[in-house]
Amino acid sequence: MAKTQVLNVKGEKVKDLTLKDSVWNVEVNEPVMHDAIVFAQASLRQGTASTKTRSEVSGGGRKPYKQKGTGNARQGSTRSPQWPGGGIVFGPKPRKYDKKQNKKEARLALRSALTSKLKDKELVVVDSLALENNKTKTFNQMLKDLKLDGKVLVVYSEDNDNLFYSSRNNQNVAVLSTEEINVLDLVATKYLLIEEASVKKLEEVLN
Repeated sequence: MAKTQVLNVKGEKVKDLTLKDSVWNVEVNEPVMHDAIVFAQASLRQGTASTKTRSEVSGGGRKPYKQKGTGNARQGSTRSPQWPGGGIVFGPKPRKYDKKQNKKEARLALRSALTSKLKDKELVVVDSLALENNKTKTFNQMLKDLKLDGKVLVVYSEDNDNLFYSSRNNQNVAVLSTEEINVLDLVATKYLLIEEASVKKLEEVLN
């Protein structure tokens, strides 16, 4: 059985915690993790970029000058791509970037990402993330006491206004609820700081 320490916000050990191998000690499946990341990134794309073709731009109804005798290359319309204000060739059009991933693969990808955090010693479990106030200084001091230098994903189990407001000025921190945890944010951050209650919730959902 996998084990880890449970700390308080001051970085002091509270107890040892036994983790379920079915969630925190599985064989890491990198292809499925990659699919989960592509799925998450695709969902962030709006796909609303649009340009006009030569049939959609205004003007150009007549030949700009006669075919011969001007010394210029022959031109049939000012809507051609080489003209200023002309149409765009092969420009973007509105499209969907939707990807699909079934639930079984999504759960496996999340278990693989959590296992990677544990094996790489990038998992920090605390008994509670309840802070005494909502000051940024208090939150940064907690990270310092826990020796977390770098990008941190903070996962909480219950609504926590002090945590949310005190962390929002720190650009290296992402704060999510247990239900919002995902592979993209796990991979994009160095450390996973998570409440003990959230660990239990994840084990119930992913077991």
